[in-house]
Amino acid sequence: MTKIPGPPSFEGLKRRIATHRAEGTPRKNDRFVRQTYCLNLLEARAKAREWFDEYPKAAYWTEVESWRQLEGDQIEFTMRRLPSAD
Repeated sequence: MTKIPGPPSFEGLKRRIATHRAEGTPRKNDRFVRQTYCLNLLEARAKAREWFDEYPKAAYWTEVESWRQLEGDQIEFTMRRLPSAD
């Protein structure tokens, strides 16, 4: 019988992410404005709504770029938008 391999190790991916974050240099052609927040769930929803109200998605390509739930009721998230609507 053929042995089924186990799940892959994520150590290589973890190292690449850590290296990328340590460099701290923005992408050269990336013109998006980003802001990262760490708020409780209700405040996070309100802050995201503020962004969508102030910078409409159709004009600014506004979106929640990434988010994760931390201990307790804390949400860390990054909002992204274009600097201006043409």
